[in-house]
Amino acid sequence: MKSIKVNILGKPYPLRVDDNDEEFMQQIAQYVDERFRVFRDELANQQETTVLVLACLSIAEELFLEKRNKTGRKETDTADLDEASRRIRQIIADIQSDFSHITPRP
Repeated sequence: MKSIKVNILGKPYPLRVDDNDEEFMQQIAQYVDERFRVFRDELANQQETTVLVLACLSIAEELFLEKRNKTGRKETDTADLDEASRRIRQIIADIQSDFSHITPRP
């Protein structure tokens, strides 16, 4: 096992990985960081916890859809993905309207 540090939203996180998985874990951390930043930018008026939870749900949705596709279930098509995307956008809009009265953080 090897100790590494990854940065997500400017914060370092120590991890232990197999020696040959360091680059792979760095790629995963970079992907998570990018997704968090996109959600943070889109939801600038929201609490950080809310933003991170929504980003995690989005990443988990990607994972579950990929697993569904790999297991041979072909029900997921473009319409399903479009509907999931529409629902996530609606959740984001609902949260934004619920918190629209709160002053954005600096």
